[in-house]
Amino acid sequence: MPRRPTGARVAASSTWTDPDGVRMPAGDVHGWLPGTNQTVCGIPLSRASLARFPHVAWPDVDPATGAHADAVGHVCPRCRGALRPREGRERRSVPRRP
Repeated sequence: MPRRPTGARVAASSTWTDPDGVRMPAGDVHGWLPGTNQTVCGIPLSRASLARFPHVAWPDVDPATGAHADAVGHVCPRCRGALRPREGRERRSVPRRP
């Protein structure tokens, strides 16, 4: 079973500057893993003109709970699904056959 990506950051179609002068994501946001040149859902960053936000963690752009979601218009559902923590899925041990 493939492992879920960890340490995801944000790539976005637009930016805004908060009152402290820090550049924040806006518009359409996607999950991005530092060290790669594409979003978690496979969109190339340069071709889609997405800006990287290595200082913004993925959970912070959730409009319901995120700290940096003030100007987020749309969260990519494919990235959200790939980066969502698994709930209620504990590792089961398989009984050995005699």
